[in-house]
Amino acid sequence: MTVTVESARTYEVRTYGCQMNVHDSERLSGLLEDAGYVPAPEGQTADVVVFNTCAVRENADNKLYGNLGHLRPSKVSNPEMQIAVGGCLAQKDQGEIVRRAPWVDVVFGTHNIGSLPVLLERARVQQEAQVEIKESLETFPSTLPTKRESAYAAWVSVSVGCNNTCTFCIVPALRGKEKDRRPGDILNEVRTLVDQGVLEVTLLGQNVNTYGVEFGDRLAFGKLLRACGDIDGLERVRFTSPHPAAFTDDVIAAMAETPNVMHQLHMPLQSGSDRVLKAMRRSYRAERYLGIIERVRAAMPDAAISTDIIVGFPGETEEDFQGTLDVVRESRFANAFTFQYSIRPGTPAATMDDQIPKEVVQERYERLVALQTEISWAENGMQVGRTLEVLVAEGEGRKDEATRRLSGRAPDNRLVHFTPGAEVPRPGDVVSVEVTYAAPHHLVADGPALKLRRTRAGDAWEARQGGPAGAGPGVMLGMPSIGRPAPLPEASGCSAPS
Repeated sequence: MTVTVESARTYEVRTYGCQMNVHDSERLSGLLEDAGYVPAPEGQTADVVVFNTCAVRENADNKLYGNLGHLRPSKVSNPEMQIAVGGCLAQKDQGEIVRRAPWVDVVFGTHNIGSLPVLLERARVQQEAQVEIKESLETFPSTLPTKRESAYAAWVSVSVGCNNTCTFCIVPALRGKEKDRRPGDILNEVRTLVDQGVLEVTLLGQNVNTYGVEFGDRLAFGKLLRACGDIDGLERVRFTSPHPAAFTDDVIAAMAETPNVMHQLHMPLQSGSDRVLKAMRRSYRAERYLGIIERVRAAMPDAAISTDIIVGFPGETEEDFQGTLDVVRESRFANAFTFQYSIRPGTPAATMDDQIPKEVVQERYERLVALQTEISWAENGMQVGRTLEVLVAEGEGRKDEATRRLSGRAPDNRLVHFTPGAEVPRPGDVVSVEVTYAAPHHLVADGPALKLRRTRAGDAWEARQGGPAGAGPGVMLGMPSIGRPAPLPEASGCSAPS
């Protein structure tokens, strides 16, 4: 199904939730553009608005129905406008969405995102809502058309779904059991991206280090990392998120021995209490977790390690919380996603006894944030005076215009704000800068960049700027700094559920 040029309609995709949703939204944008739709100009209500939802975030349903309510007047004034809802909340609520918001035209699930253009056309022709939810994956998302939001960095899925049964997480129920892509398909996609100018690739999965379980190779993920090292032009490889229970020494060796695999690791902790970890059905204990951190640092002393932590899980005592603080002190995380536990309907934890009072959770959360901020500041302070190679980014520095700085990421993924030299780099170019100041969540390099390397990625970014004037972005993100570890967010959410 293709929309003719004469009747080309505009679209907007609004994304909420984790990295997997961001990647899915790139697919949705690619599907719509392949069908003839065009991005809506900035500030203009699109003809087709797609909500890619997350069921894991706190009050996700209230946020969705609130946003749908805001669009109702636009729908009333323009009956030709179409509204679609997909993602995890659609998979969970299904027909309930149309019952509560009858002006919605299409509801589709996590397993059939490729059906969106057909469902939109069917709803238009039949003049009635289309609800299509599949219980198993129809097509691996990476085979679908894609509109990538970055010219220099890309997500590449190695698997979808999850085989874990964490009591706080609903993801396995909504995305299904783990399905792995063949290594050759993954590497071919990476090579294609590099040919298009991409310098940095992040391998993405709900649990990347169990990659290979479906075809019987427990060492497959480490092999995949090493194979990425053989791809000419690929400068940075990252991955998210591993699970401590399945994290093996061959992956540490692959990280340490493969030059383009970054010395950066996001390793979810969730709790430092063995009793709470057991209640969460996290099949590791604090000692094993700390052992992994120790071995990573022995192999890569410069590794920057980040984590996820949930405060106030049902039954958590002060002693349990002190266990979490102890692990945080010993681990010396570069940064952390910290979340206040809140009930997620449909999860085993939602019906557990001993739900912790909100005021207790808040007080513990504030103590954890204070401790992690102190550690992050000290760890970042050790970077002052160092020369870092920074991949220039787009949209990462909210105050760049006011400070006349640019921003980018160091190899260990630290955010660096820097002063450009006489020649201004483009997003995707690489600069060498000397760090002059450290804050808890970023570094500053004042003084002209020491070196600028113009790259194919910068060329690709520049070529993109020659697109249709006034065309706005196809994907709008519903949360800030998505896809990058953000400093201690206030709201609870889906932090690469592992």
